[in-house]
Formats: sequence, C-alpha cells, structure tokens
Amino acid sequence: MSPLAVTSDGFSLDGEPFRIISGALHYFRVHPAHWQDRLRKARTMGLNTVDTYIPWNLHEPVPGELRTDGGLDLLRFLDLAAETGLRVLLRPGPYICAEWEGGGLPSWLLAEPGIRLRTTDPRYLAAVDAYFERLLPLLTPYLATRGGPVIAVQVENEYGAYGADRAYLDHLTGLLRRHHVDVPLFTCDQPADLERGSIPGVLAAVNFGSGAERHLPALRALRPEQPLLVTEFWNGWFDRWGGPHTVRPAADAARELDAILSAGASVSLYMFHGGTNFGFTNGANDKHTYRPTVTSYDYDAPLDEAGDPTPKFAAFRDVIARHAAVPDGPLPTPSKKLTMLGVPLSETAPLLDDTAPDGHRHRVAEQPLTMEQLGQDFGFVHYTSELPAAGPTHLTIDQVADRAQVFVDGSPVGVLEREHHSTALTFTTPRAGARIDVLVENQGRVNYGAALHDRKGILGAVRVNGAVLTGWTHRSLDLTDLGHLPFAAAGHPPVGPAFHRGTFTVEEPADTWLDLTGWTKGNAWINGFHLGRYWARGPQQRLYVPGPVMRRGDNEITVLELHATAQPSVDLRDTPDLGPTQE
Repeated sequence: MSPLAVTSDGFSLDGEPFRIISGALHYFRVHPAHWQDRLRKARTMGLNTVDTYIPWNLHEPVPGELRTDGGLDLLRFLDLAAETGLRVLLRPGPYICAEWEGGGLPSWLLAEPGIRLRTTDPRYLAAVDAYFERLLPLLTPYLATRGGPVIAVQVENEYGAYGADRAYLDHLTGLLRRHHVDVPLFTCDQPADLERGSIPGVLAAVNFGSGAERHLPALRALRPEQPLLVTEFWNGWFDRWGGPHTVRPAADAARELDAILSAGASVSLYMFHGGTNFGFTNGANDKHTYRPTVTSYDYDAPLDEAGDPTPKFAAFRDVIARHAAVPDGPLPTPSKKLTMLGVPLSETAPLLDDTAPDGHRHRVAEQPLTMEQLGQDFGFVHYTSELPAAGPTHLTIDQVADRAQVFVDGSPVGVLEREHHSTALTFTTPRAGARIDVLVENQGRVNYGAALHDRKGILGAVRVNGAVLTGWTHRSLDLTDLGHLPFAAAGHPPVGPAFHRGTFTVEEPADTWLDLTGWTKGNAWINGFHLGRYWARGPQQRLYVPGPVMRRGDNEITVLELHATAQPSVDLRDTPDLGPTQE
C-alpha cells in the first residue's frame, strides 16, 4: 500500500485521487475472533478505510508493561485490515474519549497528586513519552510509507474542547515525528473548537452529526489549503444508565452522509460497528451530574452489537455507491443465535468476605484511600472500620465515587450515589464496635471534559455524628480472577452482595444475549469472560455474549448481584433488548 498525499483538492494514492470513506471499528470493543468478519463487512458496505483508537489504559495497565496479546493484539488487527484491502486511520491518543473508561488514560496517572492531564505537566508528559517509546516502534512497520495499511495518524483527540495548551500539541506532534511516524498527521475537533484544537502544518478535521452545509465551509475557511475531512460523522449515539436507548432513523443519517460526500469531503462514520464495553471499561460524563455509560456500545450503527446489518447498512451502501465504487455482492445476513431459557444459578458465594476474590490485598490506613492510591484500575473497594457507639447514627462521606453500599454488622443500611449527589445516611448502630462495611463501585471514569481527573473510591473523610471515623481496612476487588470463590449450594437468599453460579450445555456455540430480568445490579461472566455490567434501571436489559466465549458442552455462568434477585436463574435470548427508544 502506498503513502497518502495531501493537496488542497483532496487526497491521492499512487498519483490517483483517493476519497477516504471510512468507519470506526474499535478492535478492543470486539471479540478478536470477530475482527475479520467485521472488517469484511466494512468492505462490503463500500468502505475503503477503517479507523480505530488505541486505549492506553488497557495496553499499559501498569507503567512499563505494554500488553499486545489476545484482544489487544493491535498488530493482528492491522494485518487483517490490510488483508481485507482496507486502509487505516490510526488514533493513538494518548487521550481518546470514545465513551471509554477515563478517555483511555490509565488510572495510575491519578495516583500522582495534582497531576494535570492533557497538558505539559512534566509528570504527564514523561508518562506519555515512555508509552509512545514502547508503542510506536511496533506500529511504524504498518505505516503506508513502509507498505502498511496506516495512511494517517491522529494527534490527540478533540483537544479544542478541553484546553488551549499549544505547547502540549506541539510536543505530541514532535514525539510522533521523532518516532518516525512520517504519514500525514491530523487533528479532529467539533466545529466550535476547530481553531483552538488545530496545529499549524497538521491536517485539521471536523466532527459532527448534522449540519454539513455549515460545518464544511467553516473548515474550508479555516484551512483553504487542505482537503475536507470529517473524522467523525455521528450516525448514532451512545446510551447512559437511566436514560432511553437513542436511535437515529437510517434515512436521516443517510441524507447527511450524502451531503458530506456531495460536498467532496472524505468521511469516517462514527461508528461503523460499535461493539461492547466489556468488563468495567465503560466511561462516563459529568456536566455537574455524573452519568455512567451502559455496557452496550451498539451506537445504532450500520452493524449492530452482534455484527448484523441494520437498516443503515443498506442505506449507507446506497449513498456510497453514488460517489464511489462499491464491491458487488449481497448484503450480509444475520448470524446464528442461541436461545436457552431458565438456566439455574444454584450456587452462591458472598462478596463481603475475606475469602472472596483478591481477599489477600488488604491495606490499613487511618483515612480512606482512593482506588488509585491502592494501585487499582477497575472494580470495587471494600472499606471496613468500627463504629464507636450504639444508638442513632448520622453518617456522612465527603465524596463517593461512584456508588457506595453501606452495611452495619452485615445488614444493609443504605446506598450513596454520586449521580444523585447523596452523601449522608441515618441508621441505628446496634452496639459499640459494630462493623461498618462500605462497598464502593467505580462505575466508569469520566471520559470527556473538565471532570477528567476522576479518582475513585471514598474521597475525603467519613464522619459519624460529626466526628471523623478513622482506622480503615481496604480490600481491592478488581474481580479479574474468580477462580477461588468459595461457592456452596444456595440455601436462603444471601444478604448483601453475592456471586451466583450455574452451568449450561450447548451443542453449537453461537452469539446470544444474557437476559437478567428480575436481577437488580451487578456484573456477569461466562467461562471467565467478563460481559460487563447490568442494571435494572436500564435502558439496556440484556448483555451481549459473543459466541467465541462459549464452548461445546458445559459452560459456566457467574453473576455478581449487588442487591437481590427475584429468581436465581437467567435466560439466554436470541435478540437484544437495549430498552425503549428515543430518536
């Protein structure tokens, strides 16, 4: 593959005009066994390019440890893209937004008090430099200047919406060039932030969901010497817990895509295929009220969460065919799905127990420590102390990030939620020295805006009847290993958070959705693969299960229920349920 040339009239490859018609496909949101299928479908729809972010927080979970295995095998993904005949727009960040946990910035950065993210703070830049020093040499063989599929690389991400530190952007540009990234560089910003986020000598691109007739001339006025590129055409949207499932009519999105292409612009669909926020990887927004993103990242995209075509697939293919060559052949057909009803979960294991997972990771301190101070990325922190006196008790916590369940001598006494700005509970303490347990869930670090410095756990002091409560034991519960849970046959329904386990048998693995109707809030795994979070408040009611996580014969399902279930069983359904819709 040849390098991309940039002129005021457009792009070219091998001296021939080349229009970038791309779609976002995040390898880290798709099971790796499905990468090839999704890439082939991108070509079928008429795309000649895909774009992907690179999540720093997954690739470098601890400083100096670069992971590129399994679902993080970016190089394999790039190889598959090239084999499929697709070029790649690569977006390495370091910040990616993407409704992804912390915008892709690793949580260990926040263990440094006062660090200023996305600036020239020397502590932040030192971490970025070290990460790119490990990452970029792996990627340079995949640049188009070396015959690879990567035709352009993004500098940061929508920086104009965050800051105005030009020295920071210049540092990143120089860093990429020093590491031999010699393909065109580009920035992307929303229309109002174009001037602040652009860099002299670097291609400026724009992100929007509608209004091409206004936004493209604004980009042209800012950069008359460059081609028009829409890096993110928002053809759908993401959902948050407690809101509706957002959809956009295919005809409306297709009209906007046609307007972009009719203006002569190149484009990348956000998203072509959204995928899933598996595990604890969803992000959140906080514009004075904290709003965590749901597990599904279906995004109402041309390919749904299971990789099946939606009405947008055919509508977009028709639009693209009016402006570029589209491969011959039929539309993709939906994949086989699995249905199995009434799978019993007949074994349980308590969470608030020292024999629960990661029970060996205890730390004692006078004041509560944050998740970052404990060296923990995701999951829960279990805080334990003793209440000084019996009788009426007024408990306050300076700040909970993000959701705290409080127990006294094992009995639940209330929930404090950041989303509801709640910080106080009143209850009766049965005896002096009663044990207080506070289970705090990280529901997703903020991925956008000023609240990006989003530390988790108990932040500040805990007070009992006005006096600061000291002497805390901390237990980190990242739930990466469930192998040593003390399961036993369920008797009475457990009080407090508990794991529930069962098995089911399949003859032929296939995609399915785990239906958790009757359950309240928690997480689910199949054969150790963390599907993500569920919450009865919706909108999402079923979790997507990729077929490759199952096996012929017996399969194990584990559900962590934080409250209670109406019935200790689950269903596997052949259709999703993303909740009531709102256009």
